[in-house]
Amino acid sequence: MTTTNDPAGARQVRPFAAVLQELARGQVHDEASERLHELVDAVREHGAKGTLTLVLEVAPIAKGDVSALTVTGKVTAKPPVGTQASAFFVDDAGNLSRRDPRQTEIPIPVRDDAPVRSAR
Repeated sequence: MTTTNDPAGARQVRPFAAVLQELARGQVHDEASERLHELVDAVREHGAKGTLTLVLEVAPIAKGDVSALTVTGKVTAKPPVGTQASAFFVDDAGNLSRRDPRQTEIPIPVRDDAPVRSAR
């Protein structure tokens, strides 16, 4: 990137957004825009935070020659994920069970002739 000086001697820096819009013919900017939009939707849906990361790698095209550089961009997003949680108990052997192994089971007699009631 070339910087120039204005008459007052202050350095002029090209805006980051301008470079981002030109990177890979605008594809990195477009990808970041899409991922950001998806991230916002996911955060609104799940009510949890997410992240978007833009990584730019700048390297000389030829070793030792810094007059021309390659700039590579990568966009990643980690939206919140809706997860389903279930409670489990751990038995003495370290196995997971939906039944509490410390709780005594109450036998429930099952009758085939019992009437079935519907919930209203």
